[in-house]
Amino acid sequence: MSMYLLYESSSGYGLFEAHGLDEIGQNTEAVRSSVSDLSRFGRVVQLTAFHPSESALDALNQINAVSEGYMSDELRSFLELNLPKVKEGKKPKFSLGVSEPKIGSCIFEATKIPCQSNEFVHELLRGVRQHFDRFIKDLKPGDLEKAQLGLAHSYSRAKVKFNVNRVDNMVIQAIFLLDTLDKDINSFAMRVREWYSWHFPELVKIVNDNYLYARVSKMIEDKSKLSEEHIPMLTEVLGDEDKAREVVEAGKASMGQDLSPLDLINVQTFAQRVMDLADYRKKLYDYLVAKMSDIAPNLAALIGDMVGARLISHAGSLTNLAKCPSSTLQILGAEKALFRALKTRGNTPKYGLIFHSSFMGRASAKNKGRIARYLANKCSIASRIDCFADSSTTAFGEKLREQVEERLEFYDKGVAPRKNVDVMKEVMENLEKKDEGEVKAVEGSEKKKKKEKRKAEEKDEEVEEEEEKSKKKKKKSKVVEEEVTTDNGNSKKKKKKKTKSQDVE
Repeated sequence: MSMYLLYESSSGYGLFEAHGLDEIGQNTEAVRSSVSDLSRFGRVVQLTAFHPSESALDALNQINAVSEGYMSDELRSFLELNLPKVKEGKKPKFSLGVSEPKIGSCIFEATKIPCQSNEFVHELLRGVRQHFDRFIKDLKPGDLEKAQLGLAHSYSRAKVKFNVNRVDNMVIQAIFLLDTLDKDINSFAMRVREWYSWHFPELVKIVNDNYLYARVSKMIEDKSKLSEEHIPMLTEVLGDEDKAREVVEAGKASMGQDLSPLDLINVQTFAQRVMDLADYRKKLYDYLVAKMSDIAPNLAALIGDMVGARLISHAGSLTNLAKCPSSTLQILGAEKALFRALKTRGNTPKYGLIFHSSFMGRASAKNKGRIARYLANKCSIASRIDCFADSSTTAFGEKLREQVEERLEFYDKGVAPRKNVDVMKEVMENLEKKDEGEVKAVEGSEKKKKKEKRKAEEKDEEVEEEEEKSKKKKKKSKVVEEEVTTDNGNSKKKKKKKTKSQDVE
């Protein structure tokens, strides 16, 4: 039974025939030892046919089809032209070795050509890859390397371009960085408090906020220099004049020890760093909110930007979150508790990351599990709309949020909520009306533009007609003037002739 090998290169498809496989005995070790020697490997494997790629774009399309396990029309025609024909009802006397099992199964389904992919075939293809430039005689030295480099660049660009996680990754990195900044700012602010408290211990009780404490310590510097002149500046920072006066009075009667100028410089520098980190944290939060409004507007409108970003981050991407059922989404973030409960046969957790939603805090203790299940259901719907919808809108997320509000009222007061089908129909009708209004507005603006163009054209025509009329009038006046001048000249000539005849007489 003969074997053919299909090799997909950057230059095109190559079909090789393997001879003398019985002598090798299909031993991978024997093949591995003979691959490096071209004289031995060339006796076993020989080139049958080669189909070059027409262009770089064609090579990219072919390699994409192979990587996705899809047989292109070019590959099918190439195999049917160069391989023996498979007769119906008879077992073929050859097989085709391929590198990927997916493409092999696709070839077998389409052409009934038996394919195999194992270690023995992989070793043979490794030898083909190593000596491919010597099998193809028309290739110049360096051509294969250039083709491989160009195809690798275009293939990687296409993969990055069509990567569904490329935008979600920004949200994932931002939420991770936000959590890290929160921990760092908290620990650094505590360090500033401890450090500056040696100099001004009374300030800790007056200013509770970490960021304000860093700003006040940076402004005060040496407590002994505090005076009534500092009250307006402290009032701007603290927002309360009474607190500012309290800080000044506490500074005058403080029991803290004095610090050297060098120690004060270090404290002020570190406080400035904490302030810079806090300012950057605010900017990063604004960036995350903007990204969530672009990536998952409905999920953000339903459950909030931070919780929605944490769900996307924990799932890995918005697509993965959309694929999760609501029961899985409900306990995302509580995997340890879940497996511990399954191991000990205890009660499984009712909620994970969605516990940080404001709805969970508003629900009573006995209804937390029920509202968590309902909220997870709505979050899965919102994530699927965000992932697979053509246009981004917050209309669905706002209506889903209203449904959760109604469910909370139902648990507390017994008011019957609306059905999800009715709510979704209402959203779709509103969106259709908006689209129709936009279309009408566009059509109205186009009609206005057309009318304005017509008016402008009419005005231009009128101006041109007036100009032509004025030109014609000018021409007529010129002609009349010329006729008048010619008549005057003729009369003068006649008078001169009469005077000459009288002189002769």
